[in-house]
Amino acid sequence: MKKYLLMLLAGMTCTAAVPVVRAEAVLGDVFARQATSLNGKWNVIVDPYDTGYFDYRRQPYDAKEKITGGFALDHHAKDKTELVEYNFDTSPTLNVPGDWNSQDDKLFYYEGSVWYRKKFDVSKTAPEDRLFIYFGAANYEADVYLNGKKLGKHIGGFTPFAYEVTKLVKAQGNSLVVRVNNNRHAEGVPTVNTDWWNYGGITREVLLVETPATYIANFRTWLKAGTTNTIEASVQLDGADKGQTVKVNFPSLKIAAEMKADKNGVAKFELTTPSLALWSPENPVLNEVEISAGADALKDKVGFRTITTSGTDILLNGKKVFLRGICIHEENPLEGRRAWSEADARQLLGWAKELGCNFVRLAHYAHNEHMARVADELGIMCWEETPVYWTIQWTNPATLANAQQQLREEIIRDQNRASVVVWSVANETPVSPERTAFLKSLVDEARALDGTRLISAAMEVRSEPNTPLHKIVDDPFGQYTDLCSFNQYTGWYDGLPEKIDRISWTIKYKKPVFISEFGADAKSGMHGDALTRFSEEYQADVYQRTLPMLGKIPGFTGCTPWILCDFRSPRRMLPEIQDGWNLKGVIGHNGEKKMAFDVLKNFYDAKAKADVAK
Repeated sequence: MKKYLLMLLAGMTCTAAVPVVRAEAVLGDVFARQATSLNGKWNVIVDPYDTGYFDYRRQPYDAKEKITGGFALDHHAKDKTELVEYNFDTSPTLNVPGDWNSQDDKLFYYEGSVWYRKKFDVSKTAPEDRLFIYFGAANYEADVYLNGKKLGKHIGGFTPFAYEVTKLVKAQGNSLVVRVNNNRHAEGVPTVNTDWWNYGGITREVLLVETPATYIANFRTWLKAGTTNTIEASVQLDGADKGQTVKVNFPSLKIAAEMKADKNGVAKFELTTPSLALWSPENPVLNEVEISAGADALKDKVGFRTITTSGTDILLNGKKVFLRGICIHEENPLEGRRAWSEADARQLLGWAKELGCNFVRLAHYAHNEHMARVADELGIMCWEETPVYWTIQWTNPATLANAQQQLREEIIRDQNRASVVVWSVANETPVSPERTAFLKSLVDEARALDGTRLISAAMEVRSEPNTPLHKIVDDPFGQYTDLCSFNQYTGWYDGLPEKIDRISWTIKYKKPVFISEFGADAKSGMHGDALTRFSEEYQADVYQRTLPMLGKIPGFTGCTPWILCDFRSPRRMLPEIQDGWNLKGVIGHNGEKKMAFDVLKNFYDAKAKADVAK
């Protein structure tokens, strides 16, 4: 199991000594174990000048191991003579999980630093147990401190991270302080230019996790290649006693095995069952799994399925499948905030299910863990993506390292989710040798970590100047992916809807063709004729013309139109129409279904009936 890459120096502008901080802990599948929630109200200090992080010479207070100033200390004046210019106790609060933009009107457009502070007590089950602080995500950089000691810096706004705090906690009055900064950076992943809202804050759960001295750091289960009834499993232990006996049990399948872990704490299993019901949208069967080693035990529910390609077909459990999909942003449109909860996941995926989807594209970054878990339960296949979006610094080693880190963290978190069938490494990136090499390294990383899923990216199309109706897909990066996936917006950004009827295609690669985006904006409730921009009729006409046009492409295996719901975007500024919303949802941010919803649903219902009839 590869450990997370810790990029402690990224974003630091000083030349002072680097503080000694703790490496991020491997704490895979944290939802499979008991944990204490640190969610709720946290005291916050808005700090646009980073006064709590830098001294007046612009040197970080945490540049040395012993922190002597700044907000990380959560210091209180000892008497009336001491000058202390901050106080978490009397500061306002924000909810965690949650973005700050939707919780405070003054922070709606805010980009910068906000300091969070949570006080908590600890009562361990056993004296030798270990304790970890787990963050589901914090956007974009998070500097984490406990009782005045720095735990580390995490860079990346959509993936989990954890630190061991066993030797730093006390029984009462622990002070957990987090500086969250959502400034955009040219060298960042994503970079400065995106088409979604830059929500800041601790946007997912924070948990206090207790484990035995030697614990199960990670585990993974999957079907052995070429079989449909042999389960492979790998378990990684962490601690002084790595040679413990590890047990894997599937109670409902009545199979179990045990073995001693090797000197590195790794145990690998192969279990065969006479009959194994495979996971699919029609039958999303999940099996209980119990992993134990010494005093530690985890319980989860996992499904087993195969996902492969053959020529221009996608095969689920060996059978051809058409991916009836939709794109989703991690946003609750009714409340205009970052989505994070199981209830949010059920709302979004429930709408997708109502639309007739068996597949969703979770764009353009790792969504919260509830999405894949609920998708497992509902029988919805998922495309998960890293935020390598538009224009990245392709030759910057730190940018590549951060993209690889985010990809690893996403894969390690969701490797046991049967619903996840595609890892996507990028969206709409401009072709160049440097970019292709960058993306190829991500493909190699994904295949090394997980060879059981398909690899793709949302590419773009091109036309020759003298033949604008002839669309060509020949991106050189396509040679490295399992799907030939691309976005196209004929009828919206490229001509009027009638142009769609006259398009022809040349696809270089003999692979499954998947249309990862198409669509048009429509303001919910705005009506006009089919040539009135932003009307529901215009959007519906684009869908009515696009779907049959795509069906003429050889190897067309599915699509995820853009997008399920309207979402916030500062790029969308047209007054009285957009007002800061991207309106391409088939559901408005008022929750009302637009005309295009029914067009797409009718198409998917017909596809589903045709597939059953085969």
